[in-house]
Amino acid sequence: MQVNYPESHGPNAFRRRIPGYQRRVFGMSRVLVTGGAGFLGVHLGKQLLGAGVEVISVDDLSTSSPAAAARLRGRPGYRLVHGDVCDPGVIGRVGVAFDTVFHLASPASPLDYQRLPIATLRAGSEGTATAVEIAQRGGGRLVLASTSEVYGDPQQHPQRESYWGNVNPVGQRSVYDEAKRYAEALVFAHHRKHGTDVGVARIFNTYGPGMRADDGRMVPTFCRQALRGEPLTVSGTGTQTRSLCYVADTVAGLIALARSDFSGPVNIGNPTELTVLEVAELIRRLADSDSAIEFSAPAVDDPQRRCPDISLARQELDWQPRVDHRTGLSRTLQWFRMTLDHSRRNPVREPLAT
Repeated sequence: MQVNYPESHGPNAFRRRIPGYQRRVFGMSRVLVTGGAGFLGVHLGKQLLGAGVEVISVDDLSTSSPAAAARLRGRPGYRLVHGDVCDPGVIGRVGVAFDTVFHLASPASPLDYQRLPIATLRAGSEGTATAVEIAQRGGGRLVLASTSEVYGDPQQHPQRESYWGNVNPVGQRSVYDEAKRYAEALVFAHHRKHGTDVGVARIFNTYGPGMRADDGRMVPTFCRQALRGEPLTVSGTGTQTRSLCYVADTVAGLIALARSDFSGPVNIGNPTELTVLEVAELIRRLADSDSAIEFSAPAVDDPQRRCPDISLARQELDWQPRVDHRTGLSRTLQWFRMTLDHSRRNPVREPLAT
């Protein structure tokens, strides 16, 4: 299914609103995106392809939906390699001749990384090592998609990049948190010792069209429930806060980091804080749904507040989010409304992979 975005948020918008974008992106002829068939990877690939960049995606498809992976199928300059970035043998299948390596591969939702704990830790360790090697051998820049989860349940608000975090290293969420913390440590070790060209983005909650309806994260869950007339299930009291960044803005941040010389880490997120209950109520209103709101037991180690300080992103990348929550959630709901109906009538073919 094709989702059309307004011109203000399409590929040309990135070139207009990011100084030097055209010079940097058109200077990149070929990129590798690990996890390229996932939610964020597909959106990133779409924008790069629209700028004339050849995109090679490698993904084991363990957490990617066939619908998402199929969105780029057949696009000129795109190839999907079905493989595990944790396997060094994948280097022989994708090569090393890349201007930029975007390392996104990892289960990202609590549902997925608790189901795949070992794979999550391997993606942050062995997968990152493979991505680093590809970038080093090809002389390219490595952009690591880290996460706000490195801050854990933060005691500093909003969170600056200098904050070391408050993390439970053995809790249920630890496999994702610690995998990303290790990935950052590994990348910066190579940066200091070998001069590897790196950029580390700490991505806060990202949402938008293309998410799996069953991935367990807040926005797709609320959208699915509201559209089906089911109760919206809010974890805990709903007073815990989140920072929601629309996917087009997150992609713009990653591209801005790729075209810069800044190593980071740098927060990429929306500094507007919303409670989980506010998100549920807004989605219910936008969906014109009669669904009730029900409260469930709080999730283990669920952060109580999450909000980025993006001063560094503004200063170093000339980046800040542009899409407000109402607009972004309306687009997301529209996509889910079409997708939930479409998927019942037209099963999606498996994506072509090599």
